[in-house]
Amino acid sequence: MARQNVSSGTTWELIVGYSRAVRIGKRVSVSGTTATDEAGNVVGEDDPYAQTKQALANVEMALNETGAGFEDVIRTRMFVTDIEAWEAIGRAHGEVFSEIRPATSMVEVRRLIDPAMLVEIEVEAVVEATN
Repeated sequence: MARQNVSSGTTWELIVGYSRAVRIGKRVSVSGTTATDEAGNVVGEDDPYAQTKQALANVEMALNETGAGFEDVIRTRMFVTDIEAWEAIGRAHGEVFSEIRPATSMVEVRRLIDPAMLVEIEVEAVVEATN
């Protein structure tokens, strides 16, 4: 089966040795994705809602590059640095997934790779058609 690796171009991908997303057959996995812009700058500093929205926009770009979309998502994992912000994070997640309703987790972690990052989201999807 063919493997499709998608890169976001961040320096961390080469250092750590990972892809933003990988598609094999119908299955797509999107690595932990944060609220960064095209230049790698954190978007929405101190705003967990804005960071969740940006992280999900970045996830959507990765999914689209593999031929998938939000409608194909079966699982999300949210890593957050302050669980007290769960409502803002959950609201942003719900704006995308309220109809799709994937299995999900939200877990508090001590910190992410950049102290300005408040949210990191992983996604698993299954697409109907294969490449």
